[in-house]
Amino acid sequence: MIRRYAPGLLGLVFCCAFSEAGAADAARANPLLEPSPLPLGAPAFDRITTADFAPAFAAAMRAHLDELEAIATDPTAPTFENTLVALERAGWPLRGINLVFGALTSADTNPELQAVQQVIAPRLAAHRDALLLDGRLFARVEAVHERWAALDLDPESAHLLEYWHRAFVRAGARLPDADKERLRKLNEQEADLSTRFAIRLLEATKQGALVVDDAAALAGLSPSETEAAAAAATARGLEGRWLLSLQNTTQQPRLASLTNRTTRETLFMAAWNRACRGDTNDTRALVTDLAGLRARKAGLLGYPSYAAWVLEDQMARTPEAVDAFLAKLGAPAVANARAEAGAIQQLIDTQGGGFALAPWDWDFHAEQVRRAKYELDGAALEPYFELGRVLHDGVFFAAARLYGLEFRERHDLPVYHPDMRVYDVIDHDGSQLALFYTDLFARENKNGGAWMDNFVVQSGLFGTKPVIYNVCNFRKPAAGQPALLSLDEVTTLFHEFGHALHGMFASQRYPSLSGTYVARDFVELPSQINEHWALHPEVFGNFARHHATGEPMPANLAERIRTSTTFNQGYALTELLAAARLDLAWHGLPATAAPPAVDAFEAASLSRAGLDLPEVPTRYRSSYFRHIFGGEYAAGYYAYLWAEMLDNDAYAWFTENGGLTRAGGDRFRALILSRGNTADYGQMFREFRGRDPVIEPMLAHRGIGVR
Repeated sequence: MIRRYAPGLLGLVFCCAFSEAGAADAARANPLLEPSPLPLGAPAFDRITTADFAPAFAAAMRAHLDELEAIATDPTAPTFENTLVALERAGWPLRGINLVFGALTSADTNPELQAVQQVIAPRLAAHRDALLLDGRLFARVEAVHERWAALDLDPESAHLLEYWHRAFVRAGARLPDADKERLRKLNEQEADLSTRFAIRLLEATKQGALVVDDAAALAGLSPSETEAAAAAATARGLEGRWLLSLQNTTQQPRLASLTNRTTRETLFMAAWNRACRGDTNDTRALVTDLAGLRARKAGLLGYPSYAAWVLEDQMARTPEAVDAFLAKLGAPAVANARAEAGAIQQLIDTQGGGFALAPWDWDFHAEQVRRAKYELDGAALEPYFELGRVLHDGVFFAAARLYGLEFRERHDLPVYHPDMRVYDVIDHDGSQLALFYTDLFARENKNGGAWMDNFVVQSGLFGTKPVIYNVCNFRKPAAGQPALLSLDEVTTLFHEFGHALHGMFASQRYPSLSGTYVARDFVELPSQINEHWALHPEVFGNFARHHATGEPMPANLAERIRTSTTFNQGYALTELLAAARLDLAWHGLPATAAPPAVDAFEAASLSRAGLDLPEVPTRYRSSYFRHIFGGEYAAGYYAYLWAEMLDNDAYAWFTENGGLTRAGGDRFRALILSRGNTADYGQMFREFRGRDPVIEPMLAHRGIGVR
């Protein structure tokens, strides 16, 4: 996953109650308003406090407003330099403040930050509109756009012109003034609702944790996992008890190990119902309000649905194209899932279980089927996946082989949490390419899931290099114990680092087009193709070593892992498809639709899509679908699957051309990773692959259609 605040459009200013004198006083001592003295402009986390943000936003937004006013009232004729480049330059300090603020509110929040966030979010939305709905600014952009053919712009500059013009038009710059005012109110309300959803969900997830009084209820967990559960309970003031916190998805990682069926059901239901208990953390009213508001917003902008509006500037272009793509996957995925359910039920019956397969049984018994079929035990694999070794000898090793990168840990830069690590990223020519931060362990004040973002955006215009971070939610071990990962978590680490590479290799002049600021259904290509290197024999053999002995994983065990990669893929694809279809259903509502009841709408949507398998729950219910209601993936969750088509086809090029080589890596860097949003996405893919993408490598990779 990637969090993105496009520098030119989202890091904007807002009105504030602070007086100009107060803002000026704050500016003199506020570290957020001073250039960072640290390498590459890295944030001075040792100096930044929660109290700094409100005055920093106040001062920085006033300066940005002045810059925008100067552009709008420039008496000279509009040119590319005095309009488009000026817009890129405007508000640069504010962009940095917003990036740091976004990092902390997502990964290390507190009630004071949340209070600031709730005030700032709608005001940022209002001042995004102050830019994009300003008729004077749009008139200047349009005047330049009308003369683009005569301007002799380089390709990146031409793309910037098109980017800004499209942004203004899609934001409603051509609406009558009365409709602009309606749109402003809708945008403020949307930002407020989305922020409230994210905050409420974070608390619901915390409160939904499973707490047990007897360690016997956790039978099946390893001693270190049980010890960690006891430590988690103690941290909450629950001495003598055990606590399993919830992950962001429906299924919970520990369900594959817990032998007590009642415990499994209780844990599953805690996750399933976390945000729909009728209490103050219930998010369903926010879901309904957000979906309805977005539908009205799309109608006001002249689109039949919010999905149609979102998809217009994505690689897929239309909801119909996405629907056709997902339809190719639905029937074979469900067929595979039904066959997998049959095999699991047969095992349950053979064991004399006496019960029908339920969602909370799937992972536990599927693991037994996998163990029997491939002689694999997920718990037995984890000792070979120690976090530090996976990162250094796996993730970094692959980047060295492909791109010639070197990573040097440093301990002199401040961080926002002690668990963070910082690395200089050295390019193949010996120059510093970037700084890279990691924040990998779960905390109760951190959003669920995993993501990448920038602290500093690369830009030739400002002479900045990228400062990148990855966030994950791996289980933190008890003191003195190694941090061991599951195979899925290994994949997550490679995935998020693929996003990091995309940001590190950015080489754009204009920050709005830099690095990962690309279409949602293209941005997951770099991350998902990087997952493939996790099981590449040379990479896997370098990091898959027993944490205690250092012995490599036995070759026959490693090979069984590779041959098992298509196992359970009917389930995995079906739960993803269900979430994607649910997202499109909510955002396909017409402007005139009556507010639906969340649970009934969810059930009906999955039924229409043929994805209402009782044993295979959607990866996210609406009530905890943060990607689309509290994040940036509204009408875009399909992007993971669309990009999966791209990544498997692109990886096929690697396998056809020598695999893990510098030549292949340099080609991918030059044609995909370093280009940001400077060309048509289909064109970029064709330049790398030699043709348009095809779906067959994706199906083969998952074994879909294969029993």
